[in-house]
Amino acid sequence: MPESMLLVAAAGVVAGALAVGVVVLLRRLVVQSRELGTDAEQATYQTLHLASRAAKHLRGDMTESDAARAARQLRAMLGADTLALVMAGGPVAVDGDETLVAAAERLADEAVASGRPQVERRVPTPSGETDAAAAPIRAGDEVVGAVVAFAPRVRAGLVRATGEVAEWVAAQVELGELDASRAALAELEVRALRAQISPHFIYNSLNAIASFINTDPAKARELVLEFADFTRYSFRRHGDFTTVAEELRSIDSYLELERARFGDRLKVTLQVAPEVLSTVIPFLSIQPLVENAVRHGLEGKEGGGRITITAEDRGADAEITVEDDGVGIDPEVVAEVLAGGTPGEHVGLRNVDLRLRQVYGDEHGLVVETNVGAGTLVRMRVPKSQPGRSAASVDVGGRGADGRLVP
Repeated sequence: MPESMLLVAAAGVVAGALAVGVVVLLRRLVVQSRELGTDAEQATYQTLHLASRAAKHLRGDMTESDAARAARQLRAMLGADTLALVMAGGPVAVDGDETLVAAAERLADEAVASGRPQVERRVPTPSGETDAAAAPIRAGDEVVGAVVAFAPRVRAGLVRATGEVAEWVAAQVELGELDASRAALAELEVRALRAQISPHFIYNSLNAIASFINTDPAKARELVLEFADFTRYSFRRHGDFTTVAEELRSIDSYLELERARFGDRLKVTLQVAPEVLSTVIPFLSIQPLVENAVRHGLEGKEGGGRITITAEDRGADAEITVEDDGVGIDPEVVAEVLAGGTPGEHVGLRNVDLRLRQVYGDEHGLVVETNVGAGTLVRMRVPKSQPGRSAASVDVGGRGADGRLVP
């Protein structure tokens, strides 16, 4: 076969393959277009997609990088040539023509000062002129910034859209502030629980340690290590969550110190199912219940008593109970404490109950069974499966070669 005919045949094969590829590509585009729906549905999807991408950069302490990423998504939402996101006392981000920074800051200042949208025609740029629309970002009663959109011609539709985007940004800022408030509240609640570790307990523990220094130095050294473990765990500054295993280790240290003071008057029974040891729980959620049992259940009972701690597998939940056979509590007092009344001496119960409800819902609040002279049983349930919280991801500190906690 002549060489020219081979070339023609090869060209035909290539052309055929290209034609098939084009057909497949066009068909795929048509199918995808049908899957996305009508033009209006596609536009809605695109807007929601851009909004979700911008939202994560607008909450919390917004950095310059966050503002720049948010401005990019907001510009696409509005279809503006340039968009500026100006936060009062915070970052200024411009996506598009960066020569418009000064104009954006000026318009944002006017919008913040007046609290109303601003429109300016024929804003000078190096390449000519442009129009601008600015809308204030109002979070609550305070104007915290402005969204400024630039386009060759600003019409009423763009002015309204810029205002809507500014309101949406304000909502994200408020949600960020709410998240920060919740985090601050959680920290205050943990501090309140730490404050419950009273100087009286510390004083008694140190006295108990001192009493063994001459008579049993090895016991004194062991108690010092237990005291160090307990205080290090209780006053750590990181992690809102821990595991059942780590909380029980801290409780063991606490009870060793109390046994040194109570002697045979304090008896403890521990029944724990191995499968619940890795369950994630809020930090300091079992220990306050045990301390409540010692201080308010057994300390006032002549002859002491017994505390029983159980952790059982209940299907989707881990059930943890702390029971004592002490003096008990008036049920009306407990009901008032859990309802939000003055917690008095039982701040630990109220605090743990509140945090469990905040994290897992009202159905996971504490259940308290008690009566005067009849002892007290406190029950808590936590989900064993908690998306986003695993035993591997919880910062519970490390341990040295002797098994003791290290910072």
